[in-house]
Amino acid sequence: MSMDTEVIRRQFPFLTARGSPCAYLDSAATAQKPQSVIDAMRQQEEMHTANVHRGMYPLAEEATAIYEAARQSVQSFLGAQAPQEIIFTKNCTEAVNLVAKSWGKANLRKGDAVVLSPLEHHSAIVPWMQLAEHSEITLAWVNMDASCAYTVESLRTTLDTVQAKLVCITGQSNVVGVRPPLKESIEVAHNAGALVLVDAAQLCVHHPVNVRELGCDFLAFSGHKLYGPTGIGVLYGRRELLEGMSPFLTGGSMIREVTRKGFSSAELPQKFEAGTPPITQAVGLAAAIKWLGQYPWGEIEAHERTLIETTFAGLQSIPRLRILGSDDPGAISGCMSFVVEGVHPHDLTAILGDQGFCLRGGHHCAQPLHEHLGVPASTRISFGMYNTIAEVQAFLPALEKAIHLLSKS
Repeated sequence: MSMDTEVIRRQFPFLTARGSPCAYLDSAATAQKPQSVIDAMRQQEEMHTANVHRGMYPLAEEATAIYEAARQSVQSFLGAQAPQEIIFTKNCTEAVNLVAKSWGKANLRKGDAVVLSPLEHHSAIVPWMQLAEHSEITLAWVNMDASCAYTVESLRTTLDTVQAKLVCITGQSNVVGVRPPLKESIEVAHNAGALVLVDAAQLCVHHPVNVRELGCDFLAFSGHKLYGPTGIGVLYGRRELLEGMSPFLTGGSMIREVTRKGFSSAELPQKFEAGTPPITQAVGLAAAIKWLGQYPWGEIEAHERTLIETTFAGLQSIPRLRILGSDDPGAISGCMSFVVEGVHPHDLTAILGDQGFCLRGGHHCAQPLHEHLGVPASTRISFGMYNTIAEVQAFLPALEKAIHLLSKS
């Protein structure tokens, strides 16, 4: 049984309440939210507002129970061993910074290397660059070809040349939509004595993720890519690693005791959640996970596969247009990017935006990847469960007309 996209679309106020038609094709940046997520957050604000882990009165205890239930939802979603392995942050970027500034600062020494690839989002690159500025660690890069294939062999070659302590790897590129072989790469990294941090911001909305099956050491994602709210992210870490790490941020809530001489940290996960946490956002994330969970992953992936293949075939037929990365649509998930000779992505997306097609133009926080591909910027189209073949069929001729108009100017 195929997924009923029209039923899904009716659950998203953004797609039904707007006065003018809008084909939202930018879910890799931020996905729209279903009504159930909006309702859950509103109910939290209206009926359950109190700070967590502090008050002894019933409302505060109720808020704490709701907040911790959200953590358990994420634990189940990722297949983590315990809720203490789930740290709430404000986004995926903060989660990666937490690892860099806590685990990285304490464990990386002169001569150690962090292994990256050009596929990585800036959020998975810059924290390690900043750490390298203040230490004598190095960054090592996995080689890729023009198809952006991240192979186990290329990773192994890189690991053989450096003293790797961490491999930072995306689960799915936010530009070209390719997925590195995660499980195999993690095994190779561990055999080389390195830990693995997975950036799953794009992956976890398009494909099931189980951290114990993968065997990764850390994993991060953001709620707003997952049909949830902004302002909430997640860091999963193996418990023994998190217990050995120092707090990233300090202040209220993350302490056990403070004296004039020093402080001691609270237990996990509060140790890494300084200050008032994103309570309502955590409720929204749990609601998004619950909403997503009603649809079988096989149906989600089959629907999105049809969208990718239809778009890929249409883009291939447009003169002067080059699809970046793989020439196999079967190797692409979630999004794809392209360039058009003589046409700037900003101009192209501005014209398409005026016609109701929401796409992204730029470097998509992935400048090393664009440098690898030999272009400064690209146009990206990305999909969610609510997108339809009809939107793709309307987009393709609109794209051709926009290219023609820009080519004449």
